[in-house]
Amino acid sequence: MKKLSSSELRQLFLDFFKEKGHKIEKSASLVPVEDPTLLWINSGVATMKKYFDGTVKPDNPRIASSQKSIRTNDIENVGVTARHHTLFEMLGNFSIGDYFKEEAIEWAWEFLTGNEWLALDPEKLYITVYPQDDETYAIWKDKIGVDEAHLIKEEGNFWDIGEGPCGPDSEIFYDRGESFNNLPEGHVENYPGGENERWLEIWNLVFSEFNHKSDDTYEPLPNKNIDTGMGLERIVSVIQDAPTNFETDLFLPIINKVAEISGYQYGDDSKNKVSFKVIADHIRTLVFAISDGALPSNEGRGYVLRRLLRRSVMHGRKLDIEKPFLTQLVPVVAEIMKEHYPEVSEKTEFVEKVILNEEERFLETLSAGLDKVKETVSQLKAEGQTVISGKDVFQLYDTYGFPIELTEEVILEENMKINYEEFEMEMEKQRERARSARQAEGSMAIHSSLLNSLTMTSDFVGYETDETTSKLVKIIKNDAFAETVEPGELVRLIFEESPFYAEKGGQVGDSGLILNEDQTVMAEVTNVKSGPEGQPIHEAEVRQTLTANEIYHLVIDKKRRSLIERNHTATHLLHQALKDIIGNHANQAGSLVEDEYLRFDFTHFGQVTEDELKEVEEIVNQKIRENMIIKTVETDIETAKDMGAMALFGEKYGENVRVVMIDDYSKELCGGTHVNSTSEIGLFKIISESGIGAGTRRIIAQTSEGAYRWMEEQLTILKQVSKLMKIQSLTDLPVKIEGLQKELKDISQINESLHSKLANAQAEDIFTQVKTVGDLTVIAEEIKAKDMNQLRQLADKWKQNNYSDILVLGLRNEGKVNIIASLNQKAIDKKLKAGNLIKTISPYVKGGGGGRDDFAQAGGKKPDGLPEALKAVPEWIELNREP
Repeated sequence: MKKLSSSELRQLFLDFFKEKGHKIEKSASLVPVEDPTLLWINSGVATMKKYFDGTVKPDNPRIASSQKSIRTNDIENVGVTARHHTLFEMLGNFSIGDYFKEEAIEWAWEFLTGNEWLALDPEKLYITVYPQDDETYAIWKDKIGVDEAHLIKEEGNFWDIGEGPCGPDSEIFYDRGESFNNLPEGHVENYPGGENERWLEIWNLVFSEFNHKSDDTYEPLPNKNIDTGMGLERIVSVIQDAPTNFETDLFLPIINKVAEISGYQYGDDSKNKVSFKVIADHIRTLVFAISDGALPSNEGRGYVLRRLLRRSVMHGRKLDIEKPFLTQLVPVVAEIMKEHYPEVSEKTEFVEKVILNEEERFLETLSAGLDKVKETVSQLKAEGQTVISGKDVFQLYDTYGFPIELTEEVILEENMKINYEEFEMEMEKQRERARSARQAEGSMAIHSSLLNSLTMTSDFVGYETDETTSKLVKIIKNDAFAETVEPGELVRLIFEESPFYAEKGGQVGDSGLILNEDQTVMAEVTNVKSGPEGQPIHEAEVRQTLTANEIYHLVIDKKRRSLIERNHTATHLLHQALKDIIGNHANQAGSLVEDEYLRFDFTHFGQVTEDELKEVEEIVNQKIRENMIIKTVETDIETAKDMGAMALFGEKYGENVRVVMIDDYSKELCGGTHVNSTSEIGLFKIISESGIGAGTRRIIAQTSEGAYRWMEEQLTILKQVSKLMKIQSLTDLPVKIEGLQKELKDISQINESLHSKLANAQAEDIFTQVKTVGDLTVIAEEIKAKDMNQLRQLADKWKQNNYSDILVLGLRNEGKVNIIASLNQKAIDKKLKAGNLIKTISPYVKGGGGGRDDFAQAGGKKPDGLPEALKAVPEWIELNREP
């Protein structure tokens, strides 16, 4: 067995399959592109769906990759078991209707046992096979020569997710030896293929050969496919003879850094060992996901990241790490992965900034969570209860991010208990919601026979011309081919060549007309989509009878295309201007280029200021005025990158690409259509800027005629306002508005004064309502006041005039309650505290609060509880005052 680093092993796998004629695909972004069924890329095959379902035909039907993946369905097991991870890499080789079982099995065996590859001992390898899959069994036994004692028939070896492609699979296990045997002899799981530590699954070969139909029957697929997966972390643990995945070079440098920060040693204590593992696992996920554009938030994948980060912080606390520390681990992850993922090193600074901000916020949340726990405890005590409900604990955990371990600490200190059964019920409900939200991994539609038959070429000539004459080679009506179609029918058309741009890369498809030789309109094209081979597929409404294999004249809507091109070129200028002003991290995260407007999404951690937007807009308009020439160059992907061309987030590029260059200002890989010079854009105007998710901003803008019309509309509105204000010049409008604001402010102050006088008038009566508790005097009354501010003013007046030793005032307003409590020195000397008083009575109004010894306040949402709260004040004084 060879001794290899993780980087060497990964590269060896890719080199092996490259020798076998496979195209090596770069690891795709963890954030799925145009796939709403997935929260994360969760397997190697997830990135191949477009090939397997026939939507896109690959340049090469043989593909191999090392794909970073995220799965968080069993996060509680991370650090507890030897091999559970939230982020992992899946080594895989795929065949899209090319080779099948024999080659897949032969190559897997060659890579594992070949002397120039991994050189594993064949005697340590065991194979599981589906019992009815005689063909696979025979290949392993007769072709490869595996001893029958190492071949196990296993009923579970059939990959089937319901409707869609499915088939038997064959798993390869490595025998780690007796020392890893964690089960007693004779145990039902103590065999290769069972749930145990001795026989480690290292590779799964899936033979996708059937279609599972809706009537629960199976039929052979027209094209049989191969999908294999080998976890990098698992095979590295074998090659490096590591007890678990965590003792490999993929994790140990991170664990060693955590040891340095904490002062604890990995392995000193079994509980501490789990914390080391959790932190090492989660930081890898955070670094890679944030590098790919995902950011912590309260929903979707952002919630996953926030949860992982908070779990890491909590496990850091178990190692006595009280301050932010996760940013110190980011460069360690980047160093481990730099050979295959250099982009992580390039984004280290941005990743550190995001993590530090989130970690600091969580430490603040911990403090707020403690207050919430104590408030809940006070409320329960006021109600005479000693058990905190599982729902309350779950809310603290789920809504406030407050770990149950800390809740337990506080509850135990208060001699109370937690309803764990109810808490587990709430947790299970959350798991069920997560399960329902998740789509089946690797799900994909059946190969469409219609899509598979669209193998004809159809050249796009729209870069050079707006119209062309071409043969109509295919008519599709109601998902079937047709020879002729009649007026009024909605169809899809494919021609030998077309000037119509197909919707992709954010640019909408062209519209236009299909004419005959007499210039009669035969059909109106409303949109154009891209076919499996990249063919423009024209969605059209028929005007006159169309016949396949006839010659027609295709003309795009030139005016609409021109407007689209202006908006598209403007997005390139906008992209670069954003980088110039707010930073190089402002990467495109999506776009839509229409004829009427453009929409541009970009990554930015924070709000874009008005001044920054103004600068961006000015730069774009300056470049427009400079009349920069736009040039396009067709070249290979590596040359394009050497030229400095930007590759956009999540996009997949072929071997040959187009580089759109706007003079020396902007260079991007782009297949869209553009103006010839920036002056054709005319004018650029940002209409709005907003946040659409954590770390993602959106700009909507207009150019040329659209921008002019928008400015005219704004000017019309200003003129109407000026007319209402009865001013002659627009330049006088700001002064007029400032004058009105001052008048409103004066009126508001008069109103405030009247409310204050009314409250003072009430106070004269309330301050006479003095009661005695022992040797202390108390006023506890409801008052009609405007807000909490007026209650504080009354408390100041009470203090100046020394009306009593204790004052408690409450008000009800619009379904809410405000309460203040104030104590003089005499009351404080009796060991009474305003903060404790407020915490005792606020549960009556379903609220909470706190404060100093001499003053405290609370808010609540149960107005009907105010009389009971005020009634409880004398009782509290009697119970808590010292004689």
